[in-house]
Amino acid sequence: MKNKGLIFDLKKFSIHDGPGIRSTVFFKGCPLNCRWCHNPEGLSFNREVMVSNQRCLADCGECLQICPEKALTKDKEVIVLDRDLCNACGLCAKACPADALQMAGRRVRVDHVMSELAKDAIFYRDSGGGITFSGGEPMAQIDFLHELLLASKKQGWHTAVDTCGQALFADFAKIMPLVDLFLYDLKIIDAKKHHSLTGVSNDLIKENLTRLSRDARSLAIRIPVIPGSNDSKTDMEQLADFCASLPRVHPVHLLPYHPGGSGKRKRLDQTEPMPLTRPPSAASLQKIKNIFLRRKLPVTIGG
Repeated sequence: MKNKGLIFDLKKFSIHDGPGIRSTVFFKGCPLNCRWCHNPEGLSFNREVMVSNQRCLADCGECLQICPEKALTKDKEVIVLDRDLCNACGLCAKACPADALQMAGRRVRVDHVMSELAKDAIFYRDSGGGITFSGGEPMAQIDFLHELLLASKKQGWHTAVDTCGQALFADFAKIMPLVDLFLYDLKIIDAKKHHSLTGVSNDLIKENLTRLSRDARSLAIRIPVIPGSNDSKTDMEQLADFCASLPRVHPVHLLPYHPGGSGKRKRLDQTEPMPLTRPPSAASLQKIKNIFLRRKLPVTIGG
């Protein structure tokens, strides 16, 4: 267990990332840059400082004194972080008594992650749960992921990998014997729209999904429903047709958009790319669900 990896969260008692009660390890860094991403702190492959001015203590100033790069200043009681100067050393976050400054990303060893996961082993066993590796994109840290999967299987835990699919298939083949369930994100079929909304082509993503459909032990397809981006009748029919064309039938989960990433983007000094987008209505989700049902696909809203 010599590999270290960069993660930004380890969530306990998760019930939306696979069967049963699970722990989800969130890897930092993703090859996609989806405009609707609800974990924007997981996009960069570098550590970052997140700033919450509403938590800042007006008469404190500890962070200003301790920053070795002088990257922090205050303007009318508002913390201003010069990200060009900041080297993400984390000293300011450690010194802040109110958690107004927090680090997104920490470098951890496999044995450290495993010791945290083991604390909840009884819940995995009793609920039929296990461990999910998510992100960001776990496939982007394949050696670290591989060691975590090996260690998890030695414990007898159910394993799931949540992936956007943008990785070499050789890497999928490397971990496939250790993965009980792939949670595979499929966003849109139209190539130009996919590139516009995520920053990458979907050729490799579709190819990998087709191959995993044939070879993986178990696979579920996750489709985000983003109003104004991929929720048109044409887009959803294309997605449903592609799912129906796969070598095996897999459950499909429609994941309604929610604006949970907006506050995080503000804390990272990022512009919100979809400020007017709202969650889809129940009626529109049912219409989309019917598109998949007409193709005899097992589909649920959420999950």
